[in-house]
Amino acid sequence: MLSEDQGNEIVIEVEDVPPEVQRHLPSNRIVPEKTLRLANSSFSMVSSTSDIDVTDAQTGSRRHHKRAKRSLRFSTSLTESFSQTLLSAESVGVDTPCPSHENIQGQKLIASLMSMTSRDRMKAIRNQPRSMEEKRNLRKMVDKEKSKQPHGTLELSCCAQCLNSISLAYRRPRSGLSELLDSVSLWQKTLKVIGGKFGTSVLSYFNFLRWLLKFNIFSFIVTFSFIIIPQLTVAERNTLRFTGLEFLTGAGYFTDTVMYYGFYTNSTIRHRIGGTSYHMQLAYIFTIGTCLVICLFSLLFSMARYFRNNFINPHIYSRGITKLIFCWDFTVTHERAVKLKQKNLSTEIRENLSEIRQENVKLTLNQRLTRLSAHLAAWVVSTGVAVACCVAVYYLAGNNSEFLESHRNPGAVLLLPFVVSCINLAVPRFYSAFRLVERYETPRQEVYMLLIRNIFLKISIIGILCYYWLNIVALAGESCWETLIGQEIYRLLLMDFVFSLADSFLGEFLRRIIGMHFIKSLGLQEFDIARNVLELIYAQTLVWIGTFFCPLLPFIQMITLFIMFYVKNISLMMNFQPPSKAWRASQMMTFFILLLFFPSFTGVLCTLAITIWRLKPSADCGPFRGLPFFIHSIYSWIDTLSTRPSYLWVVWIYQNLIGSVHFFFILTLIVLIITYLYWQITEGRKIMIRLLHEQIINEGKDKMFLIEKLTKLQDAEKRANPSSYALERRDVEPSPFHAWGHDAAHDLRFRQSVQEGNPQA
Repeated sequence: MLSEDQGNEIVIEVEDVPPEVQRHLPSNRIVPEKTLRLANSSFSMVSSTSDIDVTDAQTGSRRHHKRAKRSLRFSTSLTESFSQTLLSAESVGVDTPCPSHENIQGQKLIASLMSMTSRDRMKAIRNQPRSMEEKRNLRKMVDKEKSKQPHGTLELSCCAQCLNSISLAYRRPRSGLSELLDSVSLWQKTLKVIGGKFGTSVLSYFNFLRWLLKFNIFSFIVTFSFIIIPQLTVAERNTLRFTGLEFLTGAGYFTDTVMYYGFYTNSTIRHRIGGTSYHMQLAYIFTIGTCLVICLFSLLFSMARYFRNNFINPHIYSRGITKLIFCWDFTVTHERAVKLKQKNLSTEIRENLSEIRQENVKLTLNQRLTRLSAHLAAWVVSTGVAVACCVAVYYLAGNNSEFLESHRNPGAVLLLPFVVSCINLAVPRFYSAFRLVERYETPRQEVYMLLIRNIFLKISIIGILCYYWLNIVALAGESCWETLIGQEIYRLLLMDFVFSLADSFLGEFLRRIIGMHFIKSLGLQEFDIARNVLELIYAQTLVWIGTFFCPLLPFIQMITLFIMFYVKNISLMMNFQPPSKAWRASQMMTFFILLLFFPSFTGVLCTLAITIWRLKPSADCGPFRGLPFFIHSIYSWIDTLSTRPSYLWVVWIYQNLIGSVHFFFILTLIVLIITYLYWQITEGRKIMIRLLHEQIINEGKDKMFLIEKLTKLQDAEKRANPSSYALERRDVEPSPFHAWGHDAAHDLRFRQSVQEGNPQA
């Protein structure tokens, strides 16, 4: 909104001076025919400025009454017709005579909008620099003019009209569904508070936790619907006694429940003679396989979406400065919401400025060599520690069976999960201490290096445990080795959750007490994103592996994630300070999901593939008892379908697609090609943005050079002929219209020159 003085000082000179203006001019003066030609692109701005002039003139003070009156008379003749066009939809039509240039432009705008499709027309109206009321009136006018046209003049075919109707019918429910999902979205307000206080780097952890929670909710719904509910309909009563220790060990009472693989039947479920049958073997393997396939495509889709939003879209290279500085959500009216919005904007601005400052930092050769040596030493030490931990877990797992045989205490089964959880808690903290030596240039690089070191440690430990389960436990001749593996994974998951709670309630709290009261130089600690994210990835990897042996693991993980969100949120607000170096973490979610996909999810697929294709099921428990391999249930089903002519298409799909190595090779090749193309597009856009930045800088330098030359020429002309310049100013002064116009034009040129960076304007 322009101020009163600004609105009164803007002048527009046209070739045809309106009669009402000529009547107020002195008769002995002739208005010079100086012209300010208006381009079509600036018409809206002129109209808006004129309307502001009218408003300011009506509400101005007596001191500026005469000047405002002249501006009012002049601007009203310029814009009265087009203002009526925008503000009253009933007063303008095709048959209304509009002789002014402005109304002709309005008619051209309406005609151009009428020739567009519905979607393009909505986009064009939305992009107009007008108020919401003007946009609504413009849309009403376009709809009214389209309804006046006879059907013969419409160029849309029947097919196009049908497509537009379908698109409109689809867009409305989709908008309603998206509003409903936004209204029921988990922790929306809490996430805004976290982002406003701690920035996007810490917020990325909580977004990732919420994303995993949705993942596990879906997995639990699928397994509960197709595996657990059918089994509950034929389940027998559990005769074991519940002692409470089962919550820690997962054994005892829970063994004869739907929690573990060994409880499920291998028979076909049929509740009445002649009724519908339910094949439990096929339901079990297809449900687990469907969950994994949907998880695979969800990970790929999420990676592609985040990659497109955070790496390919051009707006990320401008860092959203325009949105931060020039945009404000005027729907935010509550005082607390306004303060939260201001805090979010200030945090984003600090992150962008910090990133720009970090990009300009240049190190000397000695500094680079010193940091490179520190990085190499840190990598050697971290790799050695990870190898030592993996060796310890390997020997402990190999001797675990003998240890359990010699110790009949039910709590002895917790030794292996306890040692693994201690390693997962202590070693990442040891890795985090390397930041004091390495001193990375940006916090993002530090987080990436910690993530890689931690993922190497945790995935190596999980790999050793999988080797122990599939080569020692599965081949040891136990009565139901699948249930034993499920119990081991349950104990690992539960022990990891307990250690996380203890670390949040005790470790982080004690660190705060020490930093605030005893060693004040330490201060409050910063939130360790890498360590906390790897805890989530580690737990989710165990859940994916254990779902085959313990179908209720997604439900258990869902509860633990729900609790961990509130625990971490409370600990964050009480025990941590915002990052000392603000940095933008818009690309962190892409990296988190990439780590979750590889090596986590790919390792899970390899483990389950070995289990299904290579291992023999237990002979006394589970839905696959009596089969040589788990996969033979699929082979038997395909052989049965091959004898039925109506199901031959299923057999063809299995033999030529699912069971074909060539199909998966081609599919993998296509995925790699698409990934390469996306990467090339990203690199090309980075180069394009860099060249455009250089071009903008060069154009700015050219403008400065021309302005300096023009200023020097004007100064030289004034010094060469000062008397004529003074005489010209005295000749213009008697005309009130010209005096006001000259002052306004000079002031407008002055403001324009200042905006262009001319200090001598």
